Amino acid sequence: MIPFRQWLSYERVADRRRLTRSRARSRVYLGKEEGWQAMQVVQVGEVSLHVRDEGPRDGPVLAFSNSLGTDFRTWDMLLPLLPAGLRVIRYDKRGHGLSDCPDSPGGPWRIEDHVADLEALLDTLGVRKAVICGLSVGGLIAQGLAARRPNLVRAVILCDTGAKIGTDAMWNDRIAKVEAGGIEAIAEGVLERWFTKRFRDEDPGFPLWRSMLVRTPKEGYLRTATAIRDTDYTEPTRALSLPALAICGSEDGATPPALVKGTARLIEGCRYEEIADAGHLPCIEQPEVMAGLIGDFLREIEHV
Repeated sequence: MIPFRQWLSYERVADRRRLTRSRARSRVYLGKEEGWQAMQVVQVGEVSLHVRDEGPRDGPVLAFSNSLGTDFRTWDMLLPLLPAGLRVIRYDKRGHGLSDCPDSPGGPWRIEDHVADLEALLDTLGVRKAVICGLSVGGLIAQGLAARRPNLVRAVILCDTGAKIGTDAMWNDRIAKVEAGGIEAIAEGVLERWFTKRFRDEDPGFPLWRSMLVRTPKEGYLRTATAIRDTDYTEPTRALSLPALAICGSEDGATPPALVKGTARLIEGCRYEEIADAGHLPCIEQPEVMAGLIGDFLREIEHV
């Protein structure tokens, strides 16, 4: 039975944020009791990030950055299947999950804001030479961090992503629909790109993933969508020199295999792997296959 106190209310989250902000910037506030992991909040600049940092402190680090409209539960089914001994770091990016959705006095968010958040998070946790596994916008964040701070990144795993995702017209249309009708207005189309028809029709967990999408803070979704629209990392990614693996679901309707394969070709030595019977989130539809690919890659580069 899960201890009652593990189910922290939003009020207690707010209390912790106030406590964290009252301390020096970029401090970690972590609650643990009787063997269970409570809420972890890491202050990076003016943003409080909801973080889960698990595994041995001296273990090789695998950090995850997830997609637009999701929180770090996206990786839940994958984690038990990964090699033992890893220190696994997950977080809700700004505007998603339980993390802050800060105002933008300097204008719209840029991908560089998300990159800076992950950079500050790893610095605060004392991490160096992590493998960064990024999915969709998380893959953009991984590419940006590898270009900006190569000392933090030993290798990248680019899942269902690209150096440039979508067109301005596509993103402008989606942004307009969300502004007018909220995330519900685009939910069915997004879910069709995320998951295969079989999964949508048959998997008992599908309604929960839909709930995760539509409960994403509207402003967080919009500001991140704008950042994706305005990002083209083709040249920075072409300049990367590090071990890299690219993975894509064969039925991904958001970042199709051709896009992911083209991004893989930008990085010398990057291997491309395609997962059958999976859409944009193979970590949910085919976690065993994806974990196998990640584990093999980590062993190849002697990270585990």
